[in-house]
Amino acid sequence: MKKIFLCSICNINSGTCNEDCKFCSQSVKYRADIERYHHKPIEDIVNEARYIERKGALGFCLVTAQKGLDDKTLEFVCNVAHTLNKAVPRLRLIACNGTASREQLDALKKAGIAAYNHNLETSEAFYPHVCTTHSWQERYSTCENVTASGLNLLTGGIFGLGESHDDRLNMLRAIASLNPISVPVNFYHHNNALPLAPNPLTVDEALSLLRLTREMVPNADRIMVAGGRELLFKERTHEIFNHGVNAIVIGNYLTTSGCDADKDLQMLKALHLGIATSPKDASP
Repeated sequence: MKKIFLCSICNINSGTCNEDCKFCSQSVKYRADIERYHHKPIEDIVNEARYIERKGALGFCLVTAQKGLDDKTLEFVCNVAHTLNKAVPRLRLIACNGTASREQLDALKKAGIAAYNHNLETSEAFYPHVCTTHSWQERYSTCENVTASGLNLLTGGIFGLGESHDDRLNMLRAIASLNPISVPVNFYHHNNALPLAPNPLTVDEALSLLRLTREMVPNADRIMVAGGRELLFKERTHEIFNHGVNAIVIGNYLTTSGCDADKDLQMLKALHLGIATSPKDASP
């Protein structure tokens, strides 16, 4: 039986980012109507972790909304990791905290973080069209730092930002060069406060991009569909598993609601797909 890796994300610091990424509602620049807070109470994070673990999730990603790690954020993430490893030891903790140095990543690893997620988002050439406050190369360098630290690397991107097909190919080549263990694939979820046009992709185009991702990053253990899944695929969500996908994010996203976890579990059962109980269980 093919098994699917389930992951959940937790927005532990929301809507406080000063960067100008045009695809992100967490930027203060665009004043999107979202919930904003600096540090989510650790008790709330633990409750979210316990709930999603009961639903079968194996990955739990701690996300902060800022360009990169500073001393206070690093201390907070480490404290959260220590608490979660005691409270929900089965969960595999992932950090997603922006650009990071080797020393900061070493500290996260020591605190019990297993992997670090830092997406390239798009191609190096197209990146200045969607962000001007930091460079694509900073993202790539952080991914290299992750591997050097011994943490597992998750890196992917967003389709539907207005990029060309060549940009998509170049992004996937860059991702493959980093040899990530997992590739999160996001589809742009439009917010009226953001300056980008709505995602132009059709479902068939999106499915072909999932297949392309699997073909161009063949060494990744997992191709994971994350943000934008419910909005784009709707009643055709089940088709993603025929196009190289073996991992999904369940529950809510950072600033948008996801599909009810039980509904996703019902879908997997109807498709005769199992749930991975270890990272190596997920079938390509």
